[in-house]
Amino acid sequence: METWKQQGIPLHVVLRGVEKSFDSFEARPRKRTIKSLLYCQEEVEAQYAEWIEARVGSSSSAAEIDSDKTPFSIAAITEHLERSRTSLSVLANFRKQQGEDDLSEALARAAALLGEIENDFAGDATLDTRKLEDSLTGLERMLNDSMLSVAAKTTLEELKREIKDQLKPYRAQMETAVYNQTFNNLLLKRLREQFAVPRLSLFYV
Repeated sequence: METWKQQGIPLHVVLRGVEKSFDSFEARPRKRTIKSLLYCQEEVEAQYAEWIEARVGSSSSAAEIDSDKTPFSIAAITEHLERSRTSLSVLANFRKQQGEDDLSEALARAAALLGEIENDFAGDATLDTRKLEDSLTGLERMLNDSMLSVAAKTTLEELKREIKDQLKPYRAQMETAVYNQTFNNLLLKRLREQFAVPRLSLFYV
């Protein structure tokens, strides 16, 4: 962790790299466990490179969008926004049929706001990825809060125990802030899987 800090890699990029490393590891189960955060080094550096490229691309003109300066293309982002909006709408309607609650309302509101973001994006002459990412992050935060509010207390307690066990082998290697954020990220990841809520961030384009 100290090496990443010295390299100037932002905390949110480190956390995203660590999370993606966990996803990759869980997708290919092994007999051995991850005993060091060095396992995440390559993914963290890859996420940092993409973050730098996205920042460079945030001020590019529409004619430059498909260049090598940004990992995001207009076509890919448009498809991502449309797919996410459709998914949220379907989830909202399905959940409302089961009974309205905070999550069903948040899903419907997120779908509507995502539609507005699509319209703004389509009419924008430039691709401001930073502004777009901020908007998507805000929607994800709203959905996260709603998932936490509707999740059963017993479910949350069980998930927290599982995550603590998962992080225990390398807890001593992690700074408190990084550990807490990683813990929260993994908890939200499990809840998204449970409620089938998609990721909206451009990192998932």
